[in-house]
Amino acid sequence: MSIKTEHMVLNMGPQHPSTHGVLRLELELNGELIVNVKPHIGYLHRCFEKHAEAMTYPQIIPYTDRIDYLASISNNFGYAVTVEKLMGIQVPERVEYIRVIFGELQRIASHLVAIGTYGLDIGAFTPFLYCFRDREKILSLFEMTCGARLLYNYIWVGGLSHDIHPEFVRLTREFLNYFRPQVEEVNQLLSYNKIFIERTANIGILPAETAINFGMTGPNLRGSGVKFDLRRNDPYSIYDRFDFDIPVGDGRMGTVGDCWDRYFVRVLEIEQSIRIIEQALDQIPEGDVSSAIPKRIKPPVGSVYGRVENPRGELGYFLISDGGLNPFRLKVRGPSFVSLSVMGELCKGHLIADVIAILGSIDIVLGEVDR
Repeated sequence: MSIKTEHMVLNMGPQHPSTHGVLRLELELNGELIVNVKPHIGYLHRCFEKHAEAMTYPQIIPYTDRIDYLASISNNFGYAVTVEKLMGIQVPERVEYIRVIFGELQRIASHLVAIGTYGLDIGAFTPFLYCFRDREKILSLFEMTCGARLLYNYIWVGGLSHDIHPEFVRLTREFLNYFRPQVEEVNQLLSYNKIFIERTANIGILPAETAINFGMTGPNLRGSGVKFDLRRNDPYSIYDRFDFDIPVGDGRMGTVGDCWDRYFVRVLEIEQSIRIIEQALDQIPEGDVSSAIPKRIKPPVGSVYGRVENPRGELGYFLISDGGLNPFRLKVRGPSFVSLSVMGELCKGHLIADVIAILGSIDIVLGEVDR
């Protein structure tokens, strides 16, 4: 004979620090067990897509910075690639190399936030300090180039706002030489920590088929063992010139697609980003970074979809032009928005404490969710 119990609804957020922003999770509970989770968004109200209809194409770039404010360079990159695709603009080789270098530095900086704050969610404070210490060094390279540390307005349609500093290549090499051993230090502190593994292994398992059906991309998809990365599967810019691997989850600590796998894929991706940056620094040519920037950006009538691999997955821009100076429509396909939709599937049958571990493992940014 089974005992019938009433389900309780518990709200987590939007003020909860471990929801990583203004997010409310409606938890349906049977005692301590999760029956269902419903994410409620709509607290940030960025209104990016509507703003874009009232702005000229160059004016939109600072707005893209604020979509995913931990990967602003990647947002600039995706938007520029999309408009250039519609206009048929060929950017100089030097611009392509600098874009890749900055895109991968941004990926490392973003993953350091994801790793550090995830440790903090689970209860480990020291890795958070180490990750943010090293992220500051990357932000200093950005600041030296364009004067900003978070929102850059750096990658423009047809080129860049500034060329790199004469000392940039040397300082970037010095940072990479310093930083490579730090990745292993994070592994010893956090990745292979017994308590951390017990909190994340076999928790929030996302099978590959489910991940694909939900439209997951980026580390969340690769954590489920699916080897898909736009830099390799649908190369943009000059990514096809570089030698790098695509890390995937292998279930080494539990089951393929669990929280630990999603976390560790990001650690491995940092190492691959270092490889790409080193190759790009070796090959970077001389040239003008603004020679292909149009005097006036007025794309022909038509539509285009451009996409890039940002730190959280596929960031896509669907652009419709009516031949004017402003877009008729600019629709963003954000990876965090898609990742959040799978929370209900991941949390069922787990405990309340596991919700934090699962949410942290999908690494969302609310500016891109409620854009």
